[in-house]
Amino acid sequence: MPEVRRPPDELTPTHVSLLTDTQHAQRTLRLRNACLLTPQISNWMAQVAKDHPDVVTKVEYGQTYEKRTISLLKIGLNTGENKKAIWMDCGIHAREWIAPAFCQYFVRQILQAYKTDPKMQEMLKNMDFYVTPVLNMDGYVYSWKDNTTRLWRKNRSPGPSGCNCTGVDLNRNFDANWGTVGVSFDCCSNVYCGSQPTSEPEAQAVTYFVGTRKEDFLCFLTIHSYSQLLLIPYGNPNFTAPNYNELMEVGLGAADAIRRVHGMNYTVGTSPDVLYANAGSSRDWARTQGIPFTYTFELRDKGIFGFELPEDQIKPTCEEAYSGALHIITYAHDKTFSGAVATAAVTLWTMLLAVGATGNTLM
Repeated sequence: MPEVRRPPDELTPTHVSLLTDTQHAQRTLRLRNACLLTPQISNWMAQVAKDHPDVVTKVEYGQTYEKRTISLLKIGLNTGENKKAIWMDCGIHAREWIAPAFCQYFVRQILQAYKTDPKMQEMLKNMDFYVTPVLNMDGYVYSWKDNTTRLWRKNRSPGPSGCNCTGVDLNRNFDANWGTVGVSFDCCSNVYCGSQPTSEPEAQAVTYFVGTRKEDFLCFLTIHSYSQLLLIPYGNPNFTAPNYNELMEVGLGAADAIRRVHGMNYTVGTSPDVLYANAGSSRDWARTQGIPFTYTFELRDKGIFGFELPEDQIKPTCEEAYSGALHIITYAHDKTFSGAVATAAVTLWTMLLAVGATGNTLM
């Protein structure tokens, strides 16, 4: 039986996997073969922009401590007007390899749907999608180094003076109730929140890019693993999002859309209610900026494989998460551009797209 997900600072190799175990080494090798290294992801982004110049632009918007470029794909039709926007980032935690794989899948699917689907064409006319496949570039590269670094979580910034440890937990570094709960000021901790809010270049890049156009963003989706959760603001139990009920309703609809694809159950709620309390997350920061629909996706599984999801689970994980993300995005779009949301229509359309993505038939 999978154990209850522990806070990151309580996880040891024993709780995640045995780094010396042959099965772990083989599983990591298979997962590496299924995922992309950072240079491959960068090349893939450039190729996508080249292949779809009418709707895709590659945008560089930051630089890591180790001088790697932080890039995103902007996907949308150029209407010459100021448009609403959707944000999605993957790979803020280095060891969560399924997340960058999902961002790539998401991009491929919306570009495929755009060719023939009037609804996707409408959404790309009204909104721009900003997708960052790997936010924590340095940490992601480090997690590929060898089996001893496979479970690295943080970025690769040096510790403060007198500290021999490296890295900050980027999902504790945003300026949203920073440093109050579920964090550590020990620079060697997995949940070290940094010396101050937004101290890290990755957090600075997101904060500037999104913050300077925050009125345009309808959704902020940040993709993680594992536990099969859809988390809403806030991570600090002393605060409640002003649209809590709507966030829950839309999240439950997304969880239902996910379940319809492969039968997987996702739990919806705030982090303190269904996981553990934390502060300084990008999701919470986005909600404090007035972005109405902000969610953290914790993808498969529930702890049997954890961060080392088998290769044969990558595609179904992406398929179901795509359906869930699309439900949220469609709801936000229709509420903004239709004045009201026809829930049944949103559900039916996300079901149909999920069927198209998996090749299943409706029963």
